[in-house]
Amino acid sequence: MKLVLIGLILTSAFCLGFAFKAVTLTSKNNNMKRVTGIGGVFFKCKDPKKITAWYQKHLGLKTNPYGATFEWYESPDSTKKAQTQWTPFAETTKYFEPSTRDFMINYRVENLEVLVEELKREGVTIVDKIETYDYGKFIHILDPEGNKIELWEPKD
Repeated sequence: MKLVLIGLILTSAFCLGFAFKAVTLTSKNNNMKRVTGIGGVFFKCKDPKKITAWYQKHLGLKTNPYGATFEWYESPDSTKKAQTQWTPFAETTKYFEPSTRDFMINYRVENLEVLVEELKREGVTIVDKIETYDYGKFIHILDPEGNKIELWEPKD
């Protein structure tokens, strides 16, 4: 009888621990930061080099092989530098697929792995798997109209 009682107490404690963890994770995720800014604006065009040169000449963009990078400082920490990327892509690019749109927005996020799990629970279409590069982690999702969205957790 004593062993049965101890077993029930341990089982109850174990189950309550899982329940507590689920409740605390849910409440934390509802308050977590999701998008923290625009990481980039990407669009299709017939001639990316010509468009880049036009924006450089007429609008003064300081261009690089990827388009143009705008640097700014995150608030409230005015010492933390951040970037927003502007990039024209060839109109034949497959990078925006499965979207048929001519643009894609890249959003800066925090805690990408946690965010992806939350988005899955919310029924958001996840296009691919998280990829990690020396400048951050990326994943792609679709909005309800089929626009491809790039989520980026930068390594600033």
